Amino acid sequence: MSRIEMFLKELNQEAIPTRKILAALPTDKLWYKPHPKSMTAKVLATHIAELPSWISIVMTTDELDFAKTPYQPTEIEEAPQLLELFERCLAEARTHLIPENEKLLSETWTLRSGETIFSSDTKADNIRHTLNQIIHHRAQLGVYLRLNDIPVPSTYGPSADDPGI
Repeated sequence: MSRIEMFLKELNQEAIPTRKILAALPTDKLWYKPHPKSMTAKVLATHIAELPSWISIVMTTDELDFAKTPYQPTEIEEAPQLLELFERCLAEARTHLIPENEKLLSETWTLRSGETIFSSDTKADNIRHTLNQIIHHRAQLGVYLRLNDIPVPSTYGPSADDPGI
């Protein structure tokens, strides 16, 4: 299995529990934050929904410089928009995980803000990091749900609220 095939398979597998977590967040909890230093549920969920777009960015550029292109998250008003955003970003990411792009995975991709370099790794490493971020932030959102007595969907196995996967 090529790296592109592996990343596409994992992206598709992780999309299933990601949809369930995003769908579980109600609109009336978008402004919830468990701690003053925490993101709101809206910011966190929007980030999760947009994360697949990083695959597109990585595969089509050599770097992202926040000094030149400040990050502006997509504005959502209602929780169902999160799934719509996720599906758009997921579809776009899939268009770049094609066999012809296997050779691009060894190229370097840099994340910076002007002269400050946050990371400079292969495109493959950055796709791996993106997939890890989806999983990590999805788990955070699961905690937000639990703290609001919202049933937490199953992910890799049953949750206390959902016996199925």
